[in-house]
Amino acid sequence: MGRAFEYRKARKLKRWGNMSRTFTRIGKEITIAAKAGGPDPSTNPRLRALMQNAKAANMPKDTVERAIKKATDKDAGDYKEITYEGYGPHGIAIFVEAATDNNTRTVANVRSYFNKLGGSLGTQGSLTFLFDHKAVFKIKAKEGVSLDDLELELIDYGVDELEHDDEDIMLYGAFEEYSNIQKYLEDNGFEIISSEFERIPHELKEVTAEQRAAIDKLLEKLEEDEDVQNVFHNMKEDEEGEE
Repeated sequence: MGRAFEYRKARKLKRWGNMSRTFTRIGKEITIAAKAGGPDPSTNPRLRALMQNAKAANMPKDTVERAIKKATDKDAGDYKEITYEGYGPHGIAIFVEAATDNNTRTVANVRSYFNKLGGSLGTQGSLTFLFDHKAVFKIKAKEGVSLDDLELELIDYGVDELEHDDEDIMLYGAFEEYSNIQKYLEDNGFEIISSEFERIPHELKEVTAEQRAAIDKLLEKLEEDEDVQNVFHNMKEDEEGEE
């Protein structure tokens, strides 16, 4: 699973090279979280986590505050989170997550991208069996806490995989366990750098360079849409292209 996440991360970092696009994406998530659970991060765990993500992305504090304020603005659009599923060229499965105030516009756009670029939009739930929906936390290693002990402890809170490098630890758990994992980390004084929901493919599909070019056209078109938050797929990334 970790390797799949690395491929996904490479694509995301490439996309997030556009800082303003990153801020827009996180800002929408903050607005949705504040609307659902209130604007006070001390009583809204999801908002608290998203503010940590914003900090990790160097998002200006006033931009974060505007996103929170937008949740109580009667004139602001009411964002809804919606998913779309389909197949791109050469049978690559594509999962699209959007946050939109106009689903009619968004679904029309997403369908047109699939149709024009060699894919087809499917029904909701049609690709669920190909992906694991995971909560992914990046935390700082804590002095005096062994990774083996931490892993054993976190199993009880829904973590099913742990990876680490010299400084940071990646935790993977089921989507439904997000709040349990977050609560444990906060209660035990771990520094959460960021937390996200990922759809990690069970298997990655090999493609040729020519096939990749056609698939990338569709993925890039989807990622450029202002309503689209995340695009997941099961194409194996080009390792040489990651550098």
